[in-house]
Amino acid sequence: MIAILALWAAGWAAPAAKPSPATAKAFDDYVAAAEAKIRTEEREATTFNNVRDRDEGALARGRVVVEALGPIGNGAVEVPEGMIHDWSGTILLPGVTLDDVLAVVQDYGHSARYYTPEVITSKLIVRDGDDFRIALRLREHRIITVVMDSEYDVRYGRLDPEHQFSWSRSTRVTEIADAGSAHEHAVNDADNHGYMWRLNSYWRFSKVSDGVVVQCEAISLTRDVPAGLGWMIGPFVREMPRESLETTLKQTRDAVVARKQEKEAKQDGTQMNTDQRR
Repeated sequence: MIAILALWAAGWAAPAAKPSPATAKAFDDYVAAAEAKIRTEEREATTFNNVRDRDEGALARGRVVVEALGPIGNGAVEVPEGMIHDWSGTILLPGVTLDDVLAVVQDYGHSARYYTPEVITSKLIVRDGDDFRIALRLREHRIITVVMDSEYDVRYGRLDPEHQFSWSRSTRVTEIADAGSAHEHAVNDADNHGYMWRLNSYWRFSKVSDGVVVQCEAISLTRDVPAGLGWMIGPFVREMPRESLETTLKQTRDAVVARKQEKEAKQDGTQMNTDQRR
């Protein structure tokens, strides 16, 4: 086992440089097709919430329903010198409103509180109405620990009061070496390991009778699997985006429910004090 882990770390830690023009184009083309489909679905209430009947029971029991997308159906698409990962996840947030959900997901200055330890720091750079520019420092730990500084353009929109959405596109992803130490520095393009080159996410928020259904499709771009290690690394690499999406949705639910309970407790306390003064 130790020998396998050493081989994994050695192969995956070899520099991969920044994505080539061909890799970047493949990602852009894939995203363009995915966004066209998403845009079409978000135009009608009947297609906005695409929860399947077979998944309703699992959602009611508190499970996250995760589905691999992409043309080959396993969440990963091989492109020149890279891999595109495309996963969709759905979760039910019981007993909350759309305002409750948006209060958390738009609270970018405190995202690190809600999504720890994957999000180390978070910052709202600027907001202009429904448009946000945000910065996140991300941490991924799978045998080795990777830290990345990233920035995103996020736009919110709505079909109607019961169906709202957001699109988030990464504009910068920089790998950080020796994070948290006196020697911390950004890794240059030549030494980039390609753990994550791009990350886009597309969220939908649908009001239902018993709460809010939250759906997220995450599309990311990473380096390809080093030659000769596909049998060992391939399944592992394909699982990381799925696990990350599932964790994010669970953390969103927990944060929204906890924040709502805190708000209600404060309101009850205020009402009690008012009644006592009477």
